Amino acid sequence: HSNQLRQARAMGDYLIVGVHTDEEIAKHKGPPVFTQEERYKMVQAIKWVDEIAPGAPYVTTLETLDKYNCDFCVHGDDITLTIDGKDTYEEVKTAGRYRECKRTQGVSTTDLVGRMLLMTKAHHSNIDEDLDYRKHTDNFGKGPKGHSPWTGVSQFLQTSQKIIQFASGKEPQPEDTIIYVAGAFDLFHIGHVDFLEKVHQLAEKPYIIAGLHFDQEVNRYKGKNYPIMNIHERTLSVLACRYVSEVVIGAPYAVTADLLDHFRVTLVCHGMTEVVPDKDGSDPYEEPKRRGIFQLVDSGSNLTTDLIVQRIIKNRLAL
Repeated sequence: HSNQLRQARAMGDYLIVGVHTDEEIAKHKGPPVFTQEERYKMVQAIKWVDEIAPGAPYVTTLETLDKYNCDFCVHGDDITLTIDGKDTYEEVKTAGRYRECKRTQGVSTTDLVGRMLLMTKAHHSNIDEDLDYRKHTDNFGKGPKGHSPWTGVSQFLQTSQKIIQFASGKEPQPEDTIIYVAGAFDLFHIGHVDFLEKVHQLAEKPYIIAGLHFDQEVNRYKGKNYPIMNIHERTLSVLACRYVSEVVIGAPYAVTADLLDHFRVTLVCHGMTEVVPDKDGSDPYEEPKRRGIFQLVDSGSNLTTDLIVQRIIKNRLAL
């Protein structure tokens, strides 16, 4: 989704994103995983978005474009149909006020739902592929016409170009307060956004560095088949957030003196979630605590990756 918004923003000067209500989505697609309020806030937190249009109609009309003073609308190159099988962009296409961007291959909502329900770890990076999993995914992704490139459970392929497109490219300035946060940031959601927003408010000029743990490390402290998104996908999800300036890909679990000195960190923050001890039983935040630069931040949100997975499982029949 972030990549689509990034491409759309590059086509113009000001990006307004229409977000549908739960009711509209339920009618045309099935029950949404996130509530409309969560989705409004999530979209607003993506750095290429200038404004959101809450409760946007499912079918984009010229009337909607005019209402928000838009020259054209953008959609991915996958077709969307209304409940009665009509192209939702027909009217704007005919009027020449439609542009298309490339769909991001290798990841989709369907695919992520599949990973949650299959409970295997084959989506983790640098892990031997599990043959049993291939069998599952082949069934999962196939419609009556055989394999679909959009719904198979696939591996997202990271490139340096994609990281550059998502990265802010901004170096910390001397007057910036460098704040370090670390975690899995799996299925980047409103709980993460609320936490990062609170951290962002702690300083006049915050420069937030997010340390992301490798898949195997996350699996050690989260168990099951976590993380649902591999390190490459999590990197881009976090970089797309307007509060984050930099990401450490595969950060060490323990926040070491080396890391703090290297990035000239002023403050280290953690949310209210449990901190699992390191492999040797030590506290991963021992060093920042010793320096007196550790702070707990309450996001005020109770949403966790676990809860999202529970929502999916609860809805899986309807989905």
